[in-house]
Parts: sequence; C-alpha cells; structure tokens
Amino acid sequence: MSTVALAQDLGIETSSDLKQQLAPYLEQTGELRVDASQVGRIHTAAVQVLCAFVIARRQAGHSTVFDNGTNTFLDAARLLGVLQTFGLEATSDQLKSVENAA
Repeated sequence: MSTVALAQDLGIETSSDLKQQLAPYLEQTGELRVDASQVGRIHTAAVQVLCAFVIARRQAGHSTVFDNGTNTFLDAARLLGVLQTFGLEATSDQLKSVENAA
C-alpha cells in the first residue's frame, strides 16, 4: 500500500502539478491512500483532477482511499457533490450550510 500526500495549496494554478503528481499512481495496483491532512485551499479544478484520478483507478480495478481530510477538503467535496466519489461520508457537522465568502 502506498500513500500520496496532497499539498496545502490546491488552487487552480496547481492543477497541472497535481495531475503530474498523481499520474505515476494511475496504474499502481493495490490500495492507494491519499493523505488530505494538509489541504488548506482547494479549487474546483483540483477536485476535478482528483475525481478523474479516482474514477480512472476504480475503472482499472484499483482502490483509492482518502485519509485525514481537513475541513477545507471535506467542505469542498461536499459542496461539489463528490463525497461518494471519494468514498467519504458526510458527518452532521459537514451538513451545515456554508456561506459563500466570495
């Protein structure tokens, strides 16, 4: 089992770097753990890269597990409707309405 750690900043400008970071793990057999414990900023583009990665691994018969997701990571996954894609469950704390700070 391998682990890949996500960066603290997963803004749109880092999406290409994220794709390159994940590429070597696409065909890796066995379970892959993705450590999301440092994510402090994440944009939709990064979530899309992660979704495509997880789905491609799933289609190849490989499992991907997200560990230690920060509130920022979990909120983004919930708001974008991809908790299930990431194999995560919403807790009651995550079901609260979030105001758009923009």
